[in-house]
Amino acid sequence: MTVRVLFFDVGGVLGTNGWDRTQRGRAVERFGLDADEFADRHECVVADLETGKMSFEEYLDWTVFHRERPFTRDEFRAFVWGRSQPYPEVLDLVDRIGGRLLLATLNNESRELNEYRIERFGLRRWFPLFFSSCYVGMRKPEPEIYRLAVDVVNLDPSECLFVDDRAINVERASAEGIDAVRFDGDVAALERELTLRGVEVR
Repeated sequence: MTVRVLFFDVGGVLGTNGWDRTQRGRAVERFGLDADEFADRHECVVADLETGKMSFEEYLDWTVFHRERPFTRDEFRAFVWGRSQPYPEVLDLVDRIGGRLLLATLNNESRELNEYRIERFGLRRWFPLFFSSCYVGMRKPEPEIYRLAVDVVNLDPSECLFVDDRAINVERASAEGIDAVRFDGDVAALERELTLRGVEVR
């Protein structure tokens, strides 16, 4: 069946990951946090953070600023935001696809960081729809987020194609009948996979 909508993950595909284990580890080193304590407190609230039930400021209250720190919120927030960098080669690929089929994002992110990254990466240029966990109240790899995305675009799952960097997210999309491609950083390989599936690339 013809691909009519192409869903892209954001972190790890369109740009760097926003606040994953690697970024958090760097923050622990940079600010001298207790790694175990921070990890435990993060795990307690990350689901609420990424599904929009908790703001990033409330997250910082719980994970970092529950005690006095020798650094400010602004310094910590700037560090987090500074991890977000676009992948120009992937965005160029998106640009060469744009206009040929519907494009949407399907990603896990806190609201504040998600909106910063949409602006930072210039995603509104190509993407009219953002199925971000903070907006829809569910996260990958929960099956419901894939079902919601398919329902909203009002297509059969077989008409949808999804690109993600995590195997578990690709596996779950496939289980929902969505064709899915795992992106490993090789943009040329991604372009070949999309082309094989009938996506026109200029």
